[in-house]
Amino acid sequence: MNAPEKKPLPRWTRRKDARPEEITAAALELFVERGYAATRLDDVAARAGVSKGTLYLYFENKEDLFKAVVRGNVLPVLQHGEVLVENFSGSSAELVRKLVRGWWELTGSTKVAGIPKLVIAEAGNFPDLAKFYYDEVIVRALSMFRRVLQRGKETGEFREVDIDHLVRVALAPLVMLAVWRHSFACCEHEQMQPERYLDAYLDMLLHSLRTPQAQE
Repeated sequence: MNAPEKKPLPRWTRRKDARPEEITAAALELFVERGYAATRLDDVAARAGVSKGTLYLYFENKEDLFKAVVRGNVLPVLQHGEVLVENFSGSSAELVRKLVRGWWELTGSTKVAGIPKLVIAEAGNFPDLAKFYYDEVIVRALSMFRRVLQRGKETGEFREVDIDHLVRVALAPLVMLAVWRHSFACCEHEQMQPERYLDAYLDMLLHSLRTPQAQE
């Protein structure tokens, strides 16, 4: 007599260890597609293939889930950049290039780039989320790039500049590229080429920073 065929276990039973990662991956997709306010936890659970009760085993509420998305997707990229800045032995100009290209590869070209647009769009209605993003992402990014500018000034590669303000000027085009790709890009007759955009950005930034000696 043949043994009765076993029915497959539900997805959330078969892949218990993957639950939090699957939930945050689904949440990232929905946050970027719909925004924070319009994303419902029911929809996140459905896209992740888990029950809503299972979602609540790992995340207290939508705010907690959003923070987990940021910490799981954005902060590791920042940490990667901070390690690079700490250990890089080449020129400061080359370090800037590596940071910008690395940001594009790991963040700008991915769904994660939709998070800045979400935060900007909904900061007025959800100031606590904006404050969280500012404290955990913006402050660290500014600090990291400030160290690069200071490094270049100390080695004589970069001229004397108002670093505290220039660091914001330097990062603004990258934020704009991320926001543009998740907003006005759909309206363009000719799609902007991100690689050419970054080439132009780096050319402008580094030429404005270099001392006459470094330009030679």
